[in-house]
Amino acid sequence: MTKTKTILSALALTTALTAPALIAPLFSAPSAIAAAPTAPTVSGVQDFSDLAAKVTPAVVNVAVTMKAGAAGDDEVQMSDRSQKQMEEFMQRFAERFGQPMRPMKPQPRANQKAEAVGTGFIIDPAGWIVTNHHVAGKADKIVVTLSDGRKLDAKMVGGDEKTDLALLKVESDKPLPFVAFGDATKVRVGQPVMAVGNPFGLGGTVTTGIVSARGRDIHSGPFDDYIQTDAAINRGNSGGPLFDMEGRVIGINTAIFSPSGGNIGLGFAIPASLAEPVVAQLKVNGKVERGMLGVQIQPMTGELSQSMSFNGEKGAVVAQVQPDSPALAAGIKSGDVIVSVDGKNVDTIKDLTRMISAMKPGTAVKLGVWRDGKDMTINAKIGDQKEEGGMVKAKAEKADKKAEPLSYGVSLAPLSKETRQEMKLDDSVKGALIASVEAGSPAEEMGLKAGDILQQVGREAVDSPKAAVEKLKEAKDAGKPVLMKVYREGMTRFVAISPRAA
Repeated sequence: MTKTKTILSALALTTALTAPALIAPLFSAPSAIAAAPTAPTVSGVQDFSDLAAKVTPAVVNVAVTMKAGAAGDDEVQMSDRSQKQMEEFMQRFAERFGQPMRPMKPQPRANQKAEAVGTGFIIDPAGWIVTNHHVAGKADKIVVTLSDGRKLDAKMVGGDEKTDLALLKVESDKPLPFVAFGDATKVRVGQPVMAVGNPFGLGGTVTTGIVSARGRDIHSGPFDDYIQTDAAINRGNSGGPLFDMEGRVIGINTAIFSPSGGNIGLGFAIPASLAEPVVAQLKVNGKVERGMLGVQIQPMTGELSQSMSFNGEKGAVVAQVQPDSPALAAGIKSGDVIVSVDGKNVDTIKDLTRMISAMKPGTAVKLGVWRDGKDMTINAKIGDQKEEGGMVKAKAEKADKKAEPLSYGVSLAPLSKETRQEMKLDDSVKGALIASVEAGSPAEEMGLKAGDILQQVGREAVDSPKAAVEKLKEAKDAGKPVLMKVYREGMTRFVAISPRAA
């Protein structure tokens, strides 16, 4: 039986029908794998044979056994939240390009043991092995098959769901061949690459291609920065290395886009620049410590920039400051724009997330902040990132229908006692309830929904429909997009909306 996964998935593991036959060449010496010379060409075709012979001894098959249903799906995978984000991304892709979505989820029998295989690679002669967290994270037993055919029991030293990385350890009576990480920041679109893995449990398989794109965000998590490649990678390649032509690991193959379940030339690899520091922490601590500022952020857009009189479209807009957070203690406010961290520019929200997360809790940091037309520096102390809590689920179906229609396409209603009870809102949440959003209106185009709570118009807080209407009319007369602060499901964000033309 072959396991499958959703269309855009962490590279699906394949149920092992038989012991996978490793066909990579045997290594001759238990030493570091030397960099391969530039690949020669034969009749105009690049020759990868020397490179393959040097690096494949360090690539291993990873076989896992787990209780049926341990992953909550048809195979070991990323977190449920990441999986949901992937499925939503695929649905949008399907709607745009007409590709069908064909998830297949077999139902295992009760108490049945699930066996699956992936890939890993040795980074230290003492037996340290990198793979994907969705490969090993929920395994009851892990067995690694080396290039010489030996099978060794492995234990997971540590894993990190947010980057989908895991570190395994095996014990060997002799040093093992290994490979080293390369500098993924220097990877160029169009350069040749080689993937080595264990597709469909077949054993060591070499495929080649090029780097198709960099910095891909496939909505699988907060650190998406994937290398895209057209090198053929399939289910079972999870955790396998993506090599440059010098034999250095520049990425860890992790996800594919596939309407059919097989390779169509759209593969995604975690860049080594992200993986290496995570692996280093896992080796020492068994987990990853991440810094936390305590703000909910959103991208700066042209509309937001215009409505806030901010110059440019770079930076991270602070939509909400969490209570009892380092950001609150430092004096950061909702509506601030964070433009730098310790002098390094913040161009996107991903930049800010990575910079802060990479810092050790307790680190002092200088934040460049824009507020109300002024630049300032705020000193903050980085906190310890905790797991995300649940969100309050708002129910807008029974919102007060006594609402005033506006040219922005929303109808507003007061937050009555009954409405607060239905939406489970405490008295600290203030504003005007958006009772309905008109189809095709500017508000709908910006993603507003019935049940959202309008809390701020321009730079002014509003606590009733009347106050909101007055500010919206003033904004309409000003003839530029109006800034709105909107609360939804325990979180806030800013949107900039233009009124309908008269």
